[in-house]
Amino acid sequence: MSQIQNGNHGAPRGGNEDDLEELLLRGVSLETVSIDSHPASQLEDTEDDENADVPLDGDVQGALGLFAEAAQDMATATVEISLGRHFACVDFCNQAVEKAAQAVSLLRFGRRSTYNHDLRALGALVGAPENIQDEMARLTPFHPEAFYADTPPEEADEVINAEQASDYIQSARKVLRWAKTLVLNV
Repeated sequence: MSQIQNGNHGAPRGGNEDDLEELLLRGVSLETVSIDSHPASQLEDTEDDENADVPLDGDVQGALGLFAEAAQDMATATVEISLGRHFACVDFCNQAVEKAAQAVSLLRFGRRSTYNHDLRALGALVGAPENIQDEMARLTPFHPEAFYADTPPEEADEVINAEQASDYIQSARKVLRWAKTLVLNV
């Protein structure tokens, strides 16, 4: 039986935004998570869950893997901010949000959604609520191609301060919490 299934390692509890990030930092692999241990019939039925219509015929394994990459990018973002590399932090936030949204796309449609680095547009494509699309839009300018078009790489960390980077981390975490409710509760 896996560590997550038997609860011997401190499995995530609902409501903690850093659960998956913490597990990945500890070295717990999603390979130890059994999707079969959470059949749809065991999911909580909440009236205000706007995402209850997620089909279960998508690419669940792909969605889990891509969401794990998103969580790893969030962990890297927190390391980058602690090193004073603010643009790198926000770039990883941008990547984490993209991967989280694409994980939802894999789950819902069985494929990644095509988009042009506009994270709000990607959010709309995958059915993110408006407030999540707003958080995604905050991170759109930090795709490296767009950012470096106007800012030389050697000045990147001076354009974003630590407080701003911390705010962008919070935006990314909101998006990952939304995606987590879909991807990890199948």
